[in-house]
Formats: sequence, structure tokens, C-alpha cells
Amino acid sequence: MKKFLIFASLILLSMNGCAGSQTSPSSATNDAGASLEFRHTTMLDSSNPFAKPSALPYGIADFAHIKSEDYKPAIEAGMAQQLEEIAQIADQTAEPTFENTLVAFEKTGELLKRADNPFSNAAASDLNDVLKATANELAPKMAAHNDAIYLNEKLFKRIETLYNKRDTLNLDAESMRLLEVYYRKFVRAGAKLTPEQKKEISAINAELASLETRFGQNILDEVNDSAVLVDTVEELDGFSQSEIDKAAADAKARGQEGKYLIVLDNTSIQSSLKTLKNRALRERIHKVSLSRGMRGNAFDNRANAIRLIELRAKRAKLLGYDSYAAYALEDQMAANVKNVNDMLYALVAPAKASLEREAAELQALIDAQNGGFKLEAWDWMFYAEQLRKQKYALDDNALKPYFELDNVIQNGVFYAANILYGVTFKERHDIATLNSDARVFEVFDADGKAIGLFIGDYFARDSKLGGAWMTEQITQSKLLGQLPVIENQINIAKPANGEKVLLTYEEVRTIFHEFGHALHGLLSDVNYPRLSGTNVSNDFVEFPSQFNETWAAHPKVLANYAVHYETGEKLPQELLDKVIAAAKFNQGYMTVEYLAATILDQLWHQMTLEEIEAIKDKDFATVETELLEKVGLNIPMTPPRYRSTYFMHIFANGYNAKYYAYIWSEVLDADAEQWFKTNGMSRETGMQFRNKVLSRGNTAESMSLYRDFTGREPSIEPLLIRRGLK
Repeated sequence: MKKFLIFASLILLSMNGCAGSQTSPSSATNDAGASLEFRHTTMLDSSNPFAKPSALPYGIADFAHIKSEDYKPAIEAGMAQQLEEIAQIADQTAEPTFENTLVAFEKTGELLKRADNPFSNAAASDLNDVLKATANELAPKMAAHNDAIYLNEKLFKRIETLYNKRDTLNLDAESMRLLEVYYRKFVRAGAKLTPEQKKEISAINAELASLETRFGQNILDEVNDSAVLVDTVEELDGFSQSEIDKAAADAKARGQEGKYLIVLDNTSIQSSLKTLKNRALRERIHKVSLSRGMRGNAFDNRANAIRLIELRAKRAKLLGYDSYAAYALEDQMAANVKNVNDMLYALVAPAKASLEREAAELQALIDAQNGGFKLEAWDWMFYAEQLRKQKYALDDNALKPYFELDNVIQNGVFYAANILYGVTFKERHDIATLNSDARVFEVFDADGKAIGLFIGDYFARDSKLGGAWMTEQITQSKLLGQLPVIENQINIAKPANGEKVLLTYEEVRTIFHEFGHALHGLLSDVNYPRLSGTNVSNDFVEFPSQFNETWAAHPKVLANYAVHYETGEKLPQELLDKVIAAAKFNQGYMTVEYLAATILDQLWHQMTLEEIEAIKDKDFATVETELLEKVGLNIPMTPPRYRSTYFMHIFANGYNAKYYAYIWSEVLDADAEQWFKTNGMSRETGMQFRNKVLSRGNTAESMSLYRDFTGREPSIEPLLIRRGLK
């Protein structure tokens, strides 16, 4: 997932880590060669580590000297300074030009970006009480700051003037794209509303920001609070010794020495259900998982979810849309509600048919073992794992010794990137990171030129949000002279006793996926930070990441990293064949749980205000069930990948009405995989993908980038075949 940071500034401008000190004026050159001097009356105390640009390589934040208390004053001073800069652009007496308005805009907010980007990362990956309080306090202030810019009438008039005469400005293609993106951003923010409507939308935005922050924090608190405590080791029959040791260590860390703690995954279905033989414990874990955010405690998210849906619908109506989904989809590849619904509902019937076949096979397995019970949700993963072993003689525990973390990183993801794009990676130990487990790699192009930094933070911890994501601490920009600093956050269980980190194949795929996002940021080659890297639509941003998963199972790549961590033996061909053959196994289940979540997202956000008003006083779980029932996806045996109360993507992470983006992007990904199968895995084909997709950011419409790469429209057929739905 490309993280739309939940505590980040809504402005989403690039961090300028290379500009001059904030205590002296900065400038933006106009068309005539003169400079617009940014002068500040608000200064940050010089003792604050953000007062000056970092002296570290690439301008990376100096985490060795940053305390949690440093972020708030730096961000507040940064907001004040940026508003001064915006006022100086808006108040110019000179006629608006591309340089003195848009280029100047691109250069604002240096201090804010310098403090806000690392703060956002810290609040998501190493949250503590100080950061939590800071996030809660700053969220509405950030929203107000955003509105002060995008609802600034004088600034918008300058941009609108340029937009209206854009065909006479002789702009290059990237500059024209920047003008169009800015104009659309201002209009969609409400720049054309009346003063009264602007006040209303600002109040909505402030409340949304606070609610989204609280919703995300509640998810993390609820995951920690819902961990399942087990009294005896006998109940953990089926766990490996490493998993038992970790459960014991986790319990001890929470004052429960002698017991065992099973920490919940981010998703509805828990990975522990694959191997635990104790059916009663499986049921307990499953029911606890589904109850998160609906237990009536301090972390209950039901009221927050309804209020978020209501506020978003109100905001959309103010802006002239029938529903929030209509508003949200307008600037995506999908373009409108109908296109999204058509794709999603076309997949429901084949996915359910596949699910029914899979369920029948699992029930037959239970009956053959004289189980004497009907298949339930907490049984599915346990018996699916048995069936997978039966069909393919494939055992995760037999595979894991071949997927040691460092081998996967160095000889898997980095190796594939070198073959395709010519880049190499050198680990650096001289740069402090937010968490000591994180690793820093300098990235070099084929000619030896440094192009950025990559940081990998791979381990789960109580202070870290669940899931996996990519963030940009510094965004690539030729205008600002910035090279990218990109981070991947993963949640792999860290072994208790310093043992080697051995991964499941799904964890391997996750690492390849997030590194695809990282490549999108690292290989960006654009002028303007707003158009750089992953600053593209949600339903295109997942394309490079999902496509990068392709290389995890490519024979050439797999042979290079899938090496037994003790013996050095390569993964036997027969095991490799089984991995590939098993790729379509359980895809009906996986597709249905995903569709249930993404259609639930659409159903919430396609509601009108009147429809939302009608359900506000109803029981939340009942409403959720009725929504799924309407589309034939209320299947207790296959719950949505995320229930609404812990659906981080859509209530706290920028994927609201856009969770469909994963399968939309997978259409492109599966089609692109066919292109590579035809043309081969080589530096030549890789560079075509790099030059026409990865390096381009948002400098053109997403579909035109895709067509330019493949020379054709994408087809859905490869996706259906890949998922075993055809």
C-alpha cells in the first residue's frame, strides 16, 4: 500500500531538504528573471532540530537528535511560514505567470514538509503518548491550514487566470500538467464556493481530520487490547517452536509470564488459524478479530465511522455531487461510480462460484476425517492449508527456510531491480533511523550515480500500525534539487531469541509489493514535486507495486534468493513448481473477501445524505450486514477482509471510496505481466517500464502512460485467468 499518511499535512507537497536556512529569505524566480522573496515573521527556535535543513545525506531527518516533543512547534511554525509565503504569492501586484504563481507555490512550505513528513512516519510506525496527543491536536489545525490555502480567493484567481489562457502560455507538457492538476485541486477543494459555503466546508474538514486521526489510533489501540491470552502451551498445538516462543515473550512483555499471547493481524482472518489445531481457540480468535471496534470500549469506532460517512457526503453535496463516491472517483482512472460498480459486480458471480467449489472440498475433507461438524469461518484457513498440502504437497514450514529475510531483500527484490532497471544498493550504517531495526540503503543507477535512499523497517511492534506501506520522507524533484528518500514499513513477527527471520511466501510477496511502491518513488524523474513519484491516482498507484510481485515467483529471481538459510541449497525445482501450481489455490475465497470489503466501501460512500440519515440510529453491525446482503456478499464463512470498524484504508488512510484500486490496478498488473512474458525479463524491457511508467509520476494521465508502455489497451482476461475465475 502507498501510505496516504493519516497524520500528514493534507497539502501533500514535497519536502525540501536541500534549501537554505529558514532564518533567511528563500526565493522563487519569476518569468522575467526577478525573484519573489519569501520573508518570514514567524521563526522556530534555533534549538529545535527542524529549525535548519538536516545536514545528513539527502536531507534525511536526523532522528538521533529528534524528540517527540520537537514535532509540534516545528509543524506549527511551518504552517505559519507557509501561509506567509502563500500570501506573498497571492498578494503580488505583478500579473500572474507560471513562474511567479505555480513554481513559487511548489517552493513553499520547506519547514512544514521538513517536520511533517518524519512526524507522519513516526506517528504511524512508532506511536507513543506524546505523538498521539500531538496528532490529535494538529489534525484540525492541518485541515484549517489546508483550507487557508485552497480556499484562498486571490490565489485561486491567479491560477484560474493561467488556466483560462493555458493554450497561449507555451508551456511544456509537464508544466501544462502541473497547471491542470493545480486548477482541478483548487476547484475540488471548494475554491468556487460562496464565502458561507467555504466556512461550512472548512468546519467539515476540521472535524473529518480529527475523526480520521482518532479512528486510526483506535485501530492500533484495539489490536493491542484484543490480543488473545492463552493459558497453556498445549492449546498452541500446531504452532512452531518459534511461534510458541514469541507468544510467550509477548505475554511476558505484558506482565503475563507463563502464559501465551496471540497478537492479532490487521485483517479479519488471522494467520494463526492456519495451523492451530484447537478448534475452540480458533473460534475464539476469529470472533475477537471480528468484534474489533464494536466492543463498547474506549476504542469503539462505530460512531466514528457513521459520522465520517455523513461528513464526507455533506462535503460532496456542497461541491455539487450526489454522493461522496461520485466526488472521490471523478479524478481517478475509473472516473465514475458506474465504471467501478460494473467491474466489481462482474466479478461477484464467478468468485462466489469458485468459493462454493472450494467450500465443498473443505467440507469433504472434514467429513473424511470424521470431524462431525459444518465448516465455519474459523475452520477455513486450517483445512485450506491441509488441502493445499494434499493437492500440492506444499507446506509453508518446509518453504520458510528458503525465504530468509536478508536473502529475500538482497538477492530477491534488489536483484530483480538490478536486472530490470540497472540499480544497485549499498547498505549504510552511518545514518540513524526512527527505529533501530530499520535498515538504510543508498541506491545507485547503472552509471554509478546516486539516486536516493531506501529504508526498510520490516518488524512488527505494539507502537506500529498493522499492514504494510510505503512512505516518502523526501520526494524527488529536479526543481528543488531533491533526491528521494523512500521507506517501506512491513509487519513481520520478530523472532524471540535472535533467530533467523524466516518468511512465509505471502510475506515474501508483501515485501516485493511494497518495494514496487518504493521503486515508483526512487526512479521518479520529474521536475515538480506535486507530480513526482507516487503522487498519482489510487487506482494507478497500486499498479507498479502489484506488478512488482510478479518477480517474486519468476524462476530466475526465485532461484537467486530462495536458498536454504542453513545448507545453502537452492529451493528444489519440485518445490518451485508446487509454489507456481498453488498460485490459484483458494482464490475464490481470497477474491470474495476482497470484494466484500471493497463493495462495502462503495456502498457506504455511494449513500446519499438522506440514506445516511435513515441508518444513523440503527445498530451498526446490522446495517453492515444488510449492505452486504443486498449484493449477495453476506457470507459469514467469508467475512470482508476488513469490517468497517477496523477498515483503516477507507476511514483513516485516503482510500475512502477507492479500495477498489487494488483490483483495478491488478487488471493492469496482470496485463503487463503478459506483456513481459511476451517480451522477456531483461534490462531492455525493464527500462521501457521504468522510462514510460516508473519515472513519469503524474506527468500525464495514467491510462495514457499505460498505453504508451504496452502499446495497447489493458484486458481483464489475464486477471480472470490468474485468479482461476475463468
